[in-house]
Amino acid sequence: MPGKPAHASHLRSTCSKEGRDLSINSDLLNKARALDTNLSAALEHALAQQLRLKQREAWLAENRAAIAAYNQYVEDEGVFSDDLRSF
Repeated sequence: MPGKPAHASHLRSTCSKEGRDLSINSDLLNKARALDTNLSAALEHALAQQLRLKQREAWLAENRAAIAAYNQYVEDEGVFSDDLRSF
């Protein structure tokens, strides 16, 4: 979607915003304000990035056995295209 960063593609643009009280390191807050940083956008970006990381970790943990089994199968049996490759 033009105008939207790729990292936000999984976020619903129709979601409502909620006001929340947060505790933030005062030095970071002062520096961000001095640089005219949009705190809401910065938090949403960081939170989305953290969620992607946690979801990736959970997916890998959930699928670790299947990935290991597949890798072992490929090591033992190869892949279907082994005979077709010229390198």
